[in-house]
Amino acid sequence: MRLLRRRERSTDESWQPKLFARLIALTLLVAYAIGFVLENGKHVSVHFVFTTTRVSLVWLILLCLAIGLVAGVLMAQLDRRRRRRRTGEQGSEPGDTVGDLGR
Repeated sequence: MRLLRRRERSTDESWQPKLFARLIALTLLVAYAIGFVLENGKHVSVHFVFTTTRVSLVWLILLCLAIGLVAGVLMAQLDRRRRRRRTGEQGSEPGDTVGDLGR
């Protein structure tokens, strides 16, 4: 008999605040992106050393963002490599020549 009874859903199971918070955040993010594109749609002149070009301000902002992200990732990788080398040099003993073979 117990298997045939339907389990009633409580109001706690149907209310999912995390889901609704994510949907609201996603909606606000999409609205912000649309507003960003509409507000920055005008064309601007970009002056390079030997040439000048006209480009939409949105693409210029996104290009600068992408260049900044790539530069940040590369700088973090270089910093990690430099730190790894420093800890490797400090960890070797003065009489230990095995650490010097790879240099």
